[in-house]
Amino acid sequence: MEAGEEPLLLAELKPGRPHQFDWKSSCETWSVAFSPDGSWFAWSQGHCIVKLIPWPLEEQFIPKGFEAKSRSSKNDTKGRGSPKEKTLDCGQIVWGLAFSPWPSPPSRKLWARHHPPGPDASCLILATGLNDGQIKIWEVQTGLLLLNLSGHQSSVVSCDFSPDSALLVTASYDTNVIMWDPYTGERLRSLHHAQLEPPMDDSDVHISSLRSVCFSPEGLYLATVADDRLLRIWALELKTPIAFAPMTNGLCCTFFPHGGVIATGTRDGHVQFWTAPRVLSSLKHLCRKALRSFLTTYQVLALPIPKKMKEFLTYRTL
Repeated sequence: MEAGEEPLLLAELKPGRPHQFDWKSSCETWSVAFSPDGSWFAWSQGHCIVKLIPWPLEEQFIPKGFEAKSRSSKNDTKGRGSPKEKTLDCGQIVWGLAFSPWPSPPSRKLWARHHPPGPDASCLILATGLNDGQIKIWEVQTGLLLLNLSGHQSSVVSCDFSPDSALLVTASYDTNVIMWDPYTGERLRSLHHAQLEPPMDDSDVHISSLRSVCFSPEGLYLATVADDRLLRIWALELKTPIAFAPMTNGLCCTFFPHGGVIATGTRDGHVQFWTAPRVLSSLKHLCRKALRSFLTTYQVLALPIPKKMKEFLTYRTL
């Protein structure tokens, strides 16, 4: 596609449900996501179902004009033993999806009690935020449910992994962001979005309901968007925001991959760009980030090192 050209529809996925359920409540696709390596596409297709679809798509989804290009790309990447489509029954409407940044450590000791180690199995994981406040974590390659996290009191609308895969953050309508250890399921910290002014009525609507949360590229900051018309920036080790910015009708946010900029999207269709802290990561954090990129929490705890070092490496010092 050249600059200025109108985008072409490459493919379309439609749920295989009876037509009488079309345009009914809970049929919406609230979230979609690509895995970081581009090998999987996750689709919240409505009615509590998430489809995990290998990428590139199979030919039945590709218009005829693109068949030759599609076939050549698949021949390079797919063959015997290629991954198969998975169906994840989440039991609740799925609002948020997030893949881990890359497949977890190949030793596969992270969930040994749930799934015996397998030499050829991938450990890419997917987090799903649900309508009832739960977060379910799945192994992508097998479709196996690994963990069920409980702690929110309302719908989980957004989730994101830290760059080293060691933390999972979730945002909910209950006004809280929770940081989790995605290997153990342990709740590490909660960030409460307190209202800056007292509410004007006694209704059940939360003025500070969360809409979005995301990690900064170096993993030291979080950005959150809430219904109280504020963008907040949080430092990982602090319990209160380090910066605020006024914004109206905010729905989503993301950091520029190289840091320094946050993009936010609004209900009226606008996108705004904000300055974000630029920080030189400490040597301690760089070492932790490097180690956690290939060591699970269980592996860190098994190391013959001092307890305080283990607590730092597993983010228990937050």
